[in-house]
Amino acid sequence: MNDPGLRVRAGFVGFGEVNTPREFIDARCGAAADELRRRGVELVETAPVSDDPAGRQAQRAVAELSEEDFDALVVCVAGWIPTWAVIRVIESFRHRPILLWGLSGWRGEGRWITTADQAGTTALRAPMEEQGFNFKYLVNFKDGASRCDEAAAYLRAASAAARLRRALIGMSGYRDMRLFGTLYDGNLLKRKIGVEIEHFDLLEIDRMIRELPDTEPEALAAEIRKKWDFAREPRPGTVENSVRLALALERKIRERNYEAFSFCDVDGVKKLLKFAPAGALTLLHDRLDIPTVPENDSYGVTTALIMKHLTGITPAYLEFYEFTRSTALMGVPDYVPPAVVDGRVTVMPNAFGAFGEGLLNVSRMREGTVTLVRLAQSGGELVMHAVRGEARRPEPWEEAGWAPPAPQLPSLEIDFGAPSEEFLQKVMSQHYIISYGDQLELIRDYCAIAGLRFIP
Repeated sequence: MNDPGLRVRAGFVGFGEVNTPREFIDARCGAAADELRRRGVELVETAPVSDDPAGRQAQRAVAELSEEDFDALVVCVAGWIPTWAVIRVIESFRHRPILLWGLSGWRGEGRWITTADQAGTTALRAPMEEQGFNFKYLVNFKDGASRCDEAAAYLRAASAAARLRRALIGMSGYRDMRLFGTLYDGNLLKRKIGVEIEHFDLLEIDRMIRELPDTEPEALAAEIRKKWDFAREPRPGTVENSVRLALALERKIRERNYEAFSFCDVDGVKKLLKFAPAGALTLLHDRLDIPTVPENDSYGVTTALIMKHLTGITPAYLEFYEFTRSTALMGVPDYVPPAVVDGRVTVMPNAFGAFGEGLLNVSRMREGTVTLVRLAQSGGELVMHAVRGEARRPEPWEEAGWAPPAPQLPSLEIDFGAPSEEFLQKVMSQHYIISYGDQLELIRDYCAIAGLRFIP
C-alpha cells in the first residue's frame, strides 16, 4: 500500500578496510545502492571510504556528501573497518538519522567468503549509541536475502520525519464538546514532531460561504449528484449547504497550505450552521487529498498526517462502538475518504438528534489487513500506540438517534488476533487512525527517529 511516488532522499557511503581488495568493497556497496534506487530512494552518493592513515578518504566523503541535502545517511559496511574512519565521516551528519547497514559475504567454489562485515558493524554499534547518534542497526544474514526492503522503509520514515518538521495543520475552533482528549501541548508537538497547529474561527468560514457566487455551488452540486450514489432524495438545500461549506473550507486550506485539517463539529458547524458537515468533508476529500479528523482532535489529525507521509495514502479515522473478546466494532457517524471506500461513494440525507439534515457518508469500507495507530500524550511525553488487525464487514447494526430509517455507518469489525483486553488496557482515545496494510515496522522506525515511545 505504500506510494512509490513519495520522495525519499538519503546520503550513501560505503566502508571497507584499506587492505581489503577494493573491488570487493566497491561492487557490493554499488549493488546495495542500486537495490535502494530500485525501491524509489534517491541517493546522494560518495565513493567508499577506507582507513587510510591520513584520513583523506573520510575527508573527501564529508565534502562530497555536504554538497547536497538529504534526510538520512546510509552507512554501508562492506568489510572490517576501524571505527575511527566511520566516526570521522558521520560526525558531520549526527543531526540526521543514520542507517548502520552491514552487508554479508558470498559463496565461492565450495566455500563461504567474507570480508568481516559484521566485525565492522559490531565494533560500531555501541560507540554510536554512547555518542548519541540516532541510528538503526541492520545486518544482512549469511545465506539470507538482502534486507533492502527494511533499509528502504527506514529511509522512507526518515524522509517522512523531515517533511513533518515543516508541516502546518489547520483547525477551526478548539476543544469540541469540551473533550479533554483533544487538548494538546503545542511546544511538545513542535519539538518532537515538528508540526504546528494553526487555529481560526468558524466565523471566517461563514463569511466565505456568504461570499461565494451562486453559480459555483450550483454547478458542483449537479456534479456530485452524478458522481455519488444517494440512498434517498435530500431535502431542498441539503446538497447546496454541503457544497458551500466544502468550497469555503477548501479556499482556507489552499490559502494557508494546510497539510491536514480538523474542525469543531458538534459545538461548531452543527450548532452554529445548523447542519451536519459530513457531506462537505466527503466533497473536500474528493477535491483535496489531505487527512482530516473532526472534533478538534489535535493528536488524531497529527497521527493521520504522519501516516499520510509514511505511506503516501490518506488514512481514515474511526471510533470505537463495541468490543467482543477479540474484536472491535469501529465506525464513523459522518465521513470517510475515498481511499478507503469499496466501490462508489454513497451518501444518505439524514439528521441526528436536534441537528439539521446533512449528507451522511454511508459508503462501504474496504476489508483486509489494517494498522490502528494513535499519537497521544502520556505522562508528559508523546507516545505512539499501534496494533495490527484484520478488518471485515460487520453484521448489520445502527447507532440509536438517527432519523429512521437509521443508516448503516461506514464501519469495520477489527479482529486483533489476540484478546481485546490487551488493547483496551492501552487505548488512548475514542478515535484511532486506520491505515491499510501492516505498517507496524514503518511506525516503529518513525518513532525511533522522532524520539517517541512506541507502545505495541
